[in-house]
Amino acid sequence: MSDSGPPAGERLALASARIPFQLKTAAVWAVIFALLVVFFYLSGFDIQWMRDNIGFIAEGLRYTFIIAVGGIALAIVLAGLGALGRLSSNPVTHGVSGFYVSFFRGTPLIVQIYLIYLALPQIGANLAARYDSFPQYVADSLLLSATVSGILALGLNYGAYMTEIFRAGIQSVAGGQGEAADALGMTYGQKMRKVVLPQALRVIIPPTGNEFIAMMKDTALIGFIGVQVDSAEIFRRAQLVGKADFKNLEAYIVAAALYWGLTVVFTFFQGRLERRLSSGYVRLAPQRGGARASGGAGPA
Repeated sequence: MSDSGPPAGERLALASARIPFQLKTAAVWAVIFALLVVFFYLSGFDIQWMRDNIGFIAEGLRYTFIIAVGGIALAIVLAGLGALGRLSSNPVTHGVSGFYVSFFRGTPLIVQIYLIYLALPQIGANLAARYDSFPQYVADSLLLSATVSGILALGLNYGAYMTEIFRAGIQSVAGGQGEAADALGMTYGQKMRKVVLPQALRVIIPPTGNEFIAMMKDTALIGFIGVQVDSAEIFRRAQLVGKADFKNLEAYIVAAALYWGLTVVFTFFQGRLERRLSSGYVRLAPQRGGARASGGAGPA
């Protein structure tokens, strides 16, 4: 009786094993994109309208990026202060940081945007009307633009979440490092600045990059408070041009593609940054055969 060989499933698995994993992943992506092209064709989307208006919508990339960078810068400062407060033994700083984290993590971001954009001017006007000695310039300073309100809301909201990231990063540093700094006579500020925080950055930076990517997408929420077209981000521009031409679905698809493109670009740079930060902490496997790492000596 002749041997018919392995079953067809095993032969297919063996043949698939010879193909690089990255090539198989690329093939899956190619199939998905091909299906999307067919779906677009069958759904009857106005492709020409999308081509004509993608430039106008893409002009909002500048403001999306400005709002996200301003928000993440504010969030980093607040997260650093909040983390130090959460780790402090002082009841005032610990209580203030705990309240800040609890409030901004416990309320929706869109509510916070409306509170900053609408409530602050009303508070300033009420104080100026009730107290004659209340400075008018303070009341006027509480009347913020939509862009500034969005930056403040995003920074405050993400700073509360990132406080826990910073706290975990600081606590990941071995306790002996702080004890060694104390033995050298460093003050608390010197110990945190020169010993603890530089080592904690390896843990803090990767999730901070992930928060920045999420923040870029959350800038779309600012469009709900009515941003002017001259300073509108991606979503607001798509909303305006889509309503004007009764092409809402096409406009939102273009906006989604732009947000997706931003995410892909910054995810790539985030991955490179993570590999660079972890390069000094990757432990090499011991070499076999007795050869030394330098390659000079033979078997021991």
